[in-house]
Amino acid sequence: MHHRHPRRVRPFGAASARAALLAVLLVPTLSACLAMPNKDTTANDPSETPRAPTLAYPVAPRGDVVDNYHGVAIADPYRWLEEPAAGPTREFVRAQNALAQPWLEALPQRPWIRQRLTELWNYERVGIPRLKGGKYFFVRNDGTQNQSVLYVADSLQGAPRVLFDPNAASRDATVALARFEPSPDGKLVAYSLSDGGTDWEIWKFRRVADGVDLPDELRFTKFWELSWAPDGSGVYYSRYPHRANDASRGDDQGQPAVYFHRFGEPQERDALIYRVSDHPTRAPSASVSDDGRWLFISLFDGYRTNGVELIDLRKPAAGARTLFGAWDARYNVIGSEGDTVYVVTTHQAPRSRVIAVDATDPAPAKWRELVPQDSLALDEASFVGGRIIVRYVRDAHGVARMFDREGRALGEVAVPGLGTISGFGGNSTDTETFFAYADYLSPGQVMRLDLIDNSVAVWRAPKFAADTARYVTRQFFYTSRDGTRVPMFITHRRDFKPDGKTPTLLYGYGGFNVSVTPSFRPTVITWLEMGGIYVEANLRGGGEYGEPWHEAGTKTRKQNVFDDFIAAAEYLIREGYTSPQHLAISGRSNGGLLVGATLLQRPDLFAAALPGVGVLDMLRYHTASANARQWSSDYGLVENPEEFAALRAYSPVHNVQPGRCYPPTLITTADRDDRVVPWHSYKFAAALQHGQGCAAPILLRIETRAGHGAGKPVWMQIEDFADQWAFAAAMLGVTAPGAL
Repeated sequence: MHHRHPRRVRPFGAASARAALLAVLLVPTLSACLAMPNKDTTANDPSETPRAPTLAYPVAPRGDVVDNYHGVAIADPYRWLEEPAAGPTREFVRAQNALAQPWLEALPQRPWIRQRLTELWNYERVGIPRLKGGKYFFVRNDGTQNQSVLYVADSLQGAPRVLFDPNAASRDATVALARFEPSPDGKLVAYSLSDGGTDWEIWKFRRVADGVDLPDELRFTKFWELSWAPDGSGVYYSRYPHRANDASRGDDQGQPAVYFHRFGEPQERDALIYRVSDHPTRAPSASVSDDGRWLFISLFDGYRTNGVELIDLRKPAAGARTLFGAWDARYNVIGSEGDTVYVVTTHQAPRSRVIAVDATDPAPAKWRELVPQDSLALDEASFVGGRIIVRYVRDAHGVARMFDREGRALGEVAVPGLGTISGFGGNSTDTETFFAYADYLSPGQVMRLDLIDNSVAVWRAPKFAADTARYVTRQFFYTSRDGTRVPMFITHRRDFKPDGKTPTLLYGYGGFNVSVTPSFRPTVITWLEMGGIYVEANLRGGGEYGEPWHEAGTKTRKQNVFDDFIAAAEYLIREGYTSPQHLAISGRSNGGLLVGATLLQRPDLFAAALPGVGVLDMLRYHTASANARQWSSDYGLVENPEEFAALRAYSPVHNVQPGRCYPPTLITTADRDDRVVPWHSYKFAAALQHGQGCAAPILLRIETRAGHGAGKPVWMQIEDFADQWAFAAAMLGVTAPGAL
């Protein structure tokens, strides 16, 4: 599931195994695979579809586990796959890869796709710099590196030097720099590592002057931010309980608590600062105000409401006081000056507003509204240089506006186009801030905003080895099943003429208040160069139009998201962009759920489906971890009868109809994904392979030493997308340039 840090955390996140050996039978020849028609005209009539599949799938025994939900018996024949370390599960993974890998590697489109992805990924990528102690800290990839490198520079024009290079940390480049936090004086930098794609992080601390690490190390952490003490003597951080059988990971079934680590002390002596004692699922994370006065503790328990407490750091014995405790809206502290706290909230503002609150008297009646709710959805805001900078989403693209500390408008920030903007971080006394801009055809560039004269200048703009001017992105609006107007972005060649035959890739997410705005990816350019169309639909469940848009795609209303996606496909077909024989769908995480549910509900619409790291067993998703249970603010829980009925109606694992012909499907996951655990994909693949009623292939590709996606080395990303794009190309009848 997608995560944003620090304060607004996005998602993501058995019976005993029945011993059985799983075996791969026969891998089909390439000619047999490609001879399969793109779409069988009798695909949805089981009596007329071929019952003998082209592929002989690994044997996956069906167990006899049955659960009872509100008097309804639900079989779970693949419960044994929830035990990742068990022998039968490991053999299942081996057998599925032994089937899928040679099949995919033999596709004639794959060599060109892999080579082109390698070429296009070779461009400089620079992160947004952070100013601390007069030094600039940022990450950079020169285009040839698997992992981005942490740099420091004494000025914007000065020569940067390497502080930490994760590429040397492992032979396969699967150790990644997850996050970094410079100290207030810029003399130390905290940096965290993720090994093999896990969300678990190990924090280390490096002296900036000589690049030497302190002996201190923090473990049992993930997701939550780390914040420096004002004097640099230590850090505040959230820690999970220790997992007895794993020295590097915490127990994410448990509840994290906030600790203070003083340098020079062992982690086991860290001082407990705050623990939730009255609610089993609320997770605290701590952040120190710029002036060092307040420790803000944000309490996370889902994606609609939260709480905030604060501790006065000037008073050594002070306990936590409630700043926001009604749990009636979202409250995101963006900064403070003295007793005044600046907050973004959905309280009485479903599209969000900015308020000022007195930390010593936070009664709602005394709140001051600074930036009222707008017709646009407020995505995020920051308080930097005495200004409030607000990022809005206008019909799924970014807009940034500036206000003074009293809420007086200071104008819009000049941005290059209709794309995605992010950043605007810094302290309340800074005179500059930085942001990034990207769209489908423009690689991310970093811009500097002068907070004295409001001028914007390019700090870093990468060169990209492709002619993106040949393509154009246009926005269209279509009507969903219930009459809702939904936007989508369509990118294609400038000389494109609709003939209903163009290979088209439709992507969606639709969840957790995440706005899908234009971003740049070498994978999209590769698809365009193959003659394809790339489409992103802005489905309900996202944040494109504020909290009402989000809520319209949650819990018992989740079917709206699938209806929006189906309507997008129907629009593309109706308007002549493509046809069912030339249309593929793609999505990851919550988007993997979207693809899984949609391919089952409307198999007639698609020639290929690519569900990645998906949440696919909706009746048991919440059992994986405490973090996964917090997704219930979007999905609901089986304990609630109405929510159970909604979950049961679309859960991909539970809605495969044996004998029905489903489109060619490549399911991808990773064996070390501890956000959306891989058994979701295992169970769905087993169910779909068992139920498939025609020759369309159902493949499961499991990456090893990889997780949900963050920190995946470039070489592994290239291999992953080479598999996916080659599969889609083969099923849509696309011949890649240079393919034999």
